[in-house]
Amino acid sequence: MKRFPQAHATHPQWRMAAAMVVAQLRAQMALPDHAHQPSLGLLYITDHFADDAQAVLECVSAELPEVTDWAGTVGVGVSASNVEYFDEPALSVMLCDLSPDQYRVFSGVAPLSASGRAEGGEGFVAHTALVHADAGTPEVGELIAEMADRTGSGYLFGGLAGSRGPTVQFALGSAGNISGQGAASGVFHGGLSGVAFGRDVGIVSRVTQGAQPIAATHVVTESEGHLVTRLDGEPALDVLLRELEISLDHPEHAMSRLRQTLVGLTRPGPDGATAWSDSAHRRGAFGHEVIVRHIIGLDPVRRGVAIAELAPEGSRLAFCERHAQAARADLMRVCAEVREELEPEELLFGTGSAGDVDTAPKPARAIAGAVYVSCAGRGGPHFGGPSAELQIVRHALGDVPLVGFFAGGEIAHHRLYGYTGVLTVFVREA
Repeated sequence: MKRFPQAHATHPQWRMAAAMVVAQLRAQMALPDHAHQPSLGLLYITDHFADDAQAVLECVSAELPEVTDWAGTVGVGVSASNVEYFDEPALSVMLCDLSPDQYRVFSGVAPLSASGRAEGGEGFVAHTALVHADAGTPEVGELIAEMADRTGSGYLFGGLAGSRGPTVQFALGSAGNISGQGAASGVFHGGLSGVAFGRDVGIVSRVTQGAQPIAATHVVTESEGHLVTRLDGEPALDVLLRELEISLDHPEHAMSRLRQTLVGLTRPGPDGATAWSDSAHRRGAFGHEVIVRHIIGLDPVRRGVAIAELAPEGSRLAFCERHAQAARADLMRVCAEVREELEPEELLFGTGSAGDVDTAPKPARAIAGAVYVSCAGRGGPHFGGPSAELQIVRHALGDVPLVGFFAGGEIAHHRLYGYTGVLTVFVREA
């Protein structure tokens, strides 16, 4: 596995942006340390190009005929190494140097079976998967969990397409489609699509949270669907008002504070226990087991709080808020964890300057490429400036090929997250 070619461009005309990307990719494919014949392309476009999605795919696939498989989607922004394009016409592409027998593109016309095998994929078994999904798909959370069950590891990474226009996904596979489905264009609306990877494709993946708990965690002791009525035996609304130090007698102030408040929730497992990380909470952060959701209503009669997630009794719950400093610190933490997993312990304390990525210690296993899916509510402005979020990643990992998009919801493990970032790197032996 060699370094993955990666390119990005912005231009009001998609043809010009695509031409610039193809030129960059061709130049990199001629370099000795880059892949010369990559077969899998990851393609992300901003929603400015959503109406032209089919034309964009046809153009880049025609210009890069050696790339036989494509996957990707649309976002309100796209990302690359050290840069993000938010609310402007752009595309970002990475070409993955993977053996064709170690991945399968899947979609509605080429699904993964319950055994993790894809149509035309004899001998292939999915171990992990990059997943793109349409938020408008009924029971999308349940479909994501079901997809995770079709992989050997149970681990997914990816996100929900984000668009103010058509919500499109790219899924063009050389392995073919279900018999009788006819020719597939490679552009889909609705459902799930992506790429499943075999066991021999090495990846390291982490979830970074963007919210910070306000106060202590509680146990949901009484609930009805989305309505939480009691926390630790006390009326949930009373707990919320006390922790936010607000009163419904002053609705203007209360509503302003409530609009900034979210809920961090961990549901109980099959044995009734939760996987809440108390150590993470003590340091003012959430672990990957926590999903963050909106407060969608209050019930003064039953003294309950309605949240945008089912909250069965036994769940752990903490009221929280988005916090730029906490998000920055947590992103730096997960990047450090990725590096620690790749590097021998003695190399973590190299002689390189902290501000010089070129003199950083060389890892025992190198990053061939990376995928970063971040919430559309994050991005540079939330981190202090244009492209600041991607600059943090580059500072921590070095100048590695990276592609990604800003999503309407992030996918990791078997869950759908919000206000998070999901960083996944493809590993090669150095």
